[in-house]
Amino acid sequence: MYLALEATPKEFRQRVESSDALYFYHLAKPINLDHCLSLPESSKPTYTMLGFCCDEGVRRNQGIIGAKNGPKAFREAFYNLPYHLNNFALFDAGDVICQEQDLEDAQKTLAEYVKRILDLGAIPIVIGGGHETAWGHLQGIYQSGYFPTIYNFDAHFDLRQTTDNKGSSGTPFYQACEYLKSLNKPFEYNCFGIQNFANTRTLFDFADANGVNYQLAEEINLASSNTDYIETCLRSQKDSSLYLSICLDVFNASIAPGVSSQQPLGIYPEYVIQSMKKIKEINPAMALDIVELNPLKDKNNLTAKLAASLIAVYLHA
Repeated sequence: MYLALEATPKEFRQRVESSDALYFYHLAKPINLDHCLSLPESSKPTYTMLGFCCDEGVRRNQGIIGAKNGPKAFREAFYNLPYHLNNFALFDAGDVICQEQDLEDAQKTLAEYVKRILDLGAIPIVIGGGHETAWGHLQGIYQSGYFPTIYNFDAHFDLRQTTDNKGSSGTPFYQACEYLKSLNKPFEYNCFGIQNFANTRTLFDFADANGVNYQLAEEINLASSNTDYIETCLRSQKDSSLYLSICLDVFNASIAPGVSSQQPLGIYPEYVIQSMKKIKEINPAMALDIVELNPLKDKNNLTAKLAASLIAVYLHA
């Protein structure tokens, strides 16, 4: 089910500021994708946020549910951040809601609205939800005629095989791989922050067999904010469109406790921030999402604030 935004951005306001204070709730405008035929013409990049209220993929993957509440927690954090640049437009289209554990139908609906956003000439920012969000998001991108290179910041490959053709939060990039193979199109997948002990040997073998570029979390942590590896990937793939996915379980559990699969050996934000700036500089994303925000596991909204800050950083990069 698609739900137009229940609360306008301004209704997420948590403080009263002077008239010259500029927060994201001032900037974002609500839209209903069922009735929106066009967006105002603008020379600025235009982004449209869309929530995916779903944790059925996490449940199927035997994780800790709660990510369906992620979009609301994200908005509460994001709309109370100040913005500093006026060189982009921002809309909020509300949420797609997974009902009765029907993940496949929810992903189909998400795909339809992602395609609609792209057809309007905007860049979708999808707020999950578990990482099953990515397969719905990618289906909409593929239906729009784009076959982008995937950049995923994640502790997991999410290349698990489906069961009885049903996916989960652990299968989205396997599903993308199989779909692209059926079209005789290349599977171009880059994953940064992979944990040795969060992925089986079978998953590493599948990644190697399918030409996946990946960087281990321990290598990233040793190199601190060094982005040479991702910059090499970007420059070698700059002729392809780019889809960016950020799974919050890539981060160290001390700063991202609000996820299903916490990572004590996870990476730190500076690497992702510098990488996002490189992406924006070399090959800006034509679509992006941020997933696995579970407010039920969060502490003092720390993970929600991290997610909100990362999207704010990308918009300002």
